[in-house]
Amino acid sequence: MDFTLSPRIEEYRARIAAFVESEILPVEADRGTWDEHENIGPEALARLRAKAKAAGLWCLQLKPETGGQGLGKVGMAACYTEMNRSIFGPVVFNSAAPDDGNMMVLEALGTPEQKARWLEPIVSGAVRSAFAMTEPHPGGGSDPSMIRTRAERQPDGSWRISGRKWYITGAEDAAHFILIARTSDDPRYGLTAFLFHRDQPGWEIVRRIPIMGPEEHGGHCELAFDGLTIKPEDVLGGEGKGLKVTQVRLGPARLTHCMRWLGLAGRCVEIAQEYAATREGFGVRLAERESVQLMLGGLAMDIEIGRLLVMRAAWELDQGRFARKEVSMAKVHVANTLHRAADIGIQINGARGYSKDTVLEWIYRYARQARLVDGADEVHRMVLNRHLESEGRGFFAWPTAEA
Repeated sequence: MDFTLSPRIEEYRARIAAFVESEILPVEADRGTWDEHENIGPEALARLRAKAKAAGLWCLQLKPETGGQGLGKVGMAACYTEMNRSIFGPVVFNSAAPDDGNMMVLEALGTPEQKARWLEPIVSGAVRSAFAMTEPHPGGGSDPSMIRTRAERQPDGSWRISGRKWYITGAEDAAHFILIARTSDDPRYGLTAFLFHRDQPGWEIVRRIPIMGPEEHGGHCELAFDGLTIKPEDVLGGEGKGLKVTQVRLGPARLTHCMRWLGLAGRCVEIAQEYAATREGFGVRLAERESVQLMLGGLAMDIEIGRLLVMRAAWELDQGRFARKEVSMAKVHVANTLHRAADIGIQINGARGYSKDTVLEWIYRYARQARLVDGADEVHRMVLNRHLESEGRGFFAWPTAEA
């Protein structure tokens, strides 16, 4: 691997960094621009999105023919981290979950007709989207084989959906949905992905689930399906290919989470350093205390390890490989690093860190979900152990050039 960014990627990274500094951080600092769920309010978001589009910094992750810049996963790693220096950064550039992952899977697997109907409005920013997979017990969570939401084929070829989903990110504000439902009991080909619009009858949002917060736009919702009818042309990827859709959707999405979380972790270090450099106690600045130096030095090392793991996984994906173990390693390490970064930032800032005078407490609450979303730490460690058992010493093999 060569970690040198191409001039084109570096140009985008620098432009994003400048945009975040000059345009987004001042908005973030004004609590009057926040909505009731501690996210950026619609008016401020619309203004910033218009500026991002005008600056050519919109949907950089997508192919040019889709409306993006085709940065690839390595380019995304560099740029997404810069975006999330601000807690509001990714959504301004249309690179926030769940739209980010939904756009990429629709781009990869959608038919031309599906892209025109379901993808283009998300790309333009006209609508938001959601990915409906997780279910209450005894349905599927981390284990998709447990999914119980059923899709029954009707005489006219359509599908009738019944079941329940919950913790569906963004559902309250979403117009376009990707739904994973069971179409047979085949262990490998029993799931199918469906596309539907919020205005279709036969489903409802039961509740917006209260969470520790802060919340994504549209919250985390529980959905009930009782007769939603979906046409055959709104099957994504083909009947029985739902497991493939989830793999295409969730693998890169786990990594893009890590890219963004590294930006938040870096922001925690910034806030801690700034405070430690000026705050004195017992005649000594905090930055001069060895205990603080050890905390910040260890945290900087963990962030750099996370950057290396993310870039390795991104490079593997750009080579056309699945990078399952690389993504799992990055996911576990970066999620825990983000949580630690927020915790250390609060500790160094003391009462100031615990208050809402900085975004540290916002990041701390947000960081706790990182060890759960898109596969809990324990699931990813289990995946890594499976690779270790099957590969043995080959688990640690170096990549080699093909002859």
